Amino acid sequence: MPDKIRLGFVGANVNSTWASQSHFPALLASPDVEFTAVCTTRPESAEEARQAFGAKLAFHDFREMAASPDIDAVAVVVRVPAHYEPTRAAIEAGKHVYTEWPLGKNTAEAVELADLARERGVQTAVGLQSRVSPALMFIKELIEQDYVGEVLSCSLTTMRDGTLARPSSRTWQRDATLGANTLTIANGHVIDALRFVAGDFARVSCMVSTQAPQWYETDTEQFVEVTSPDNVRVSGQLKCGAAASVHVGAAPWAGSGYRMEIYGREGTLVATGAVSSQRGEMLRVQGAQRSHDLQELEIPDRFCFVPADFPTGDPYNVGQMYSLFAEAVRTGNNRLPTFDDAVELHSFIDTIQEASDTGRELVAG
Repeated sequence: MPDKIRLGFVGANVNSTWASQSHFPALLASPDVEFTAVCTTRPESAEEARQAFGAKLAFHDFREMAASPDIDAVAVVVRVPAHYEPTRAAIEAGKHVYTEWPLGKNTAEAVELADLARERGVQTAVGLQSRVSPALMFIKELIEQDYVGEVLSCSLTTMRDGTLARPSSRTWQRDATLGANTLTIANGHVIDALRFVAGDFARVSCMVSTQAPQWYETDTEQFVEVTSPDNVRVSGQLKCGAAASVHVGAAPWAGSGYRMEIYGREGTLVATGAVSSQRGEMLRVQGAQRSHDLQELEIPDRFCFVPADFPTGDPYNVGQMYSLFAEAVRTGNNRLPTFDDAVELHSFIDTIQEASDTGRELVAG
């Protein structure tokens, strides 16, 4: 296999918001991945993307791209309800596949894709970028090395932008059944970050709510009903015995960003950021051992898998993912969150929703 893995990209429209912010610049700067093929829903937009990104091949049918002998792997970066079909096609074609989070619009889709990938023996990655954040990998290591001693409690809050007025092209997420909302996406990333550094939950009590039941469509000039949740509160206990509290919400104005606090018998660790843990900003890490004063902690270079001059911001953690994805394809050693990890998170989110619906404390996992 060549030094660079040959990637086919489903969702390569040049006007795509998240892909344009993160995946495209990450791929163009990657020393490990060749941006070989692009796929969109129309021949015209596929050719536009091919020229924009310098790709060799353009497709408007993801099945044809998946079958191409000129690619080694496929990235699926489209709206959540559309993840299933191209991901399945890639696996059935024997291609390694990286699909953005959530893996499917529900747990059943995620289970089916994970089972099929295991059966076909392909490498998988799901876009839980918090797990390749240098700051969070550092915090995980510090906890494992007893920097804070026994973990007693954890607190995590994330308040992200949740505008109440938007064009109709951006109101599709109002439907909870489509699987793309604050519970699944923002909360999914954030609570997975806590599980990554401090371990899984043992039991939870939860409240999931829709605080803004209507959005205003700026182009149609009408209000539309919203069933998707916009605030998630989880209170529970981790398997390590630590108390844990998480609040993830969509705020119309001046969201406060991300804050994770880990308190132990011997010290404290705090990570903060302007947006969220999976985004590419380098989180600020502070710590204190047997002291009431937090000190800045420098993140070691060993947690950075991309070149020093790699684009900062949203492309960064995505670039970290692609670096490890290429490693998994070349060597079979997969250090990324896989489809199996995605199934576990999908199932835990189901538990959060059930705990909220029933008003009962539930066993997690």
